[in-house]
Amino acid sequence: MVRDGVVLHVLAHDTSEDYSVWLLPAIARLLDAAGVAFSDVDVYIAAAGPGSFTGVRVGLTTVKAWAEVTGKPIVSVSRLEALATLAAGSQPFVAAFANAQRRQVYGAVYRRGNGSLDRVGEESVIAPDKFLAFAVETAAGHSIQWISPDPEMLLETEAWRARQSVGAHQGGGEIVLAASPILAPPIGLLGYRLAQGKRFTDPLALDANYVRRSDAEVFWKDGRDPITK
Repeated sequence: MVRDGVVLHVLAHDTSEDYSVWLLPAIARLLDAAGVAFSDVDVYIAAAGPGSFTGVRVGLTTVKAWAEVTGKPIVSVSRLEALATLAAGSQPFVAAFANAQRRQVYGAVYRRGNGSLDRVGEESVIAPDKFLAFAVETAAGHSIQWISPDPEMLLETEAWRARQSVGAHQGGGEIVLAASPILAPPIGLLGYRLAQGKRFTDPLALDANYVRRSDAEVFWKDGRDPITK
């Protein structure tokens, strides 16, 4: 929860309880802890992905329902962009990534502007070494600030070790900043800034950015049974 650009309270989903069951009671606890009534909330901020199918879907469905009932606006935020806002330093480019399972990462590259981050290319789900190659090609010789809640996904690749063995002008000496896996604070703060600029999303147009298709969709398209495969 954010007020006037300050995070008031954070409640992490750190249990094995299904997200769909956990969410609404957790929001009630969060409002109570922050001393805020639900009617006092002016804008709903939600991460549109990339991330788990269930988590993204439940979050977006919830804020869309609230917006329909209350008439209050929604701000849609990229999880990777929120992660990139945590990158300290002055490198011209920021490469943000997170574990996407199946030995892949969700990744995106941003160019630093005048107090802003401008994404270069699309968000993707990709093998870590291929993401490194894409980021290096995108940066075109400029230094990169890497950031992730799952830095080992890149640090354990041969491609990263090879990059570190070259001179500083070719990326040697770069590090991967380890970010907290709890991204609610940067998501909330980024959403707050977007709301200040009136960058709202129409609830009817709000959609999840899964980056890749779900297993169910893949199996259906291929004519396979998702249970027996």
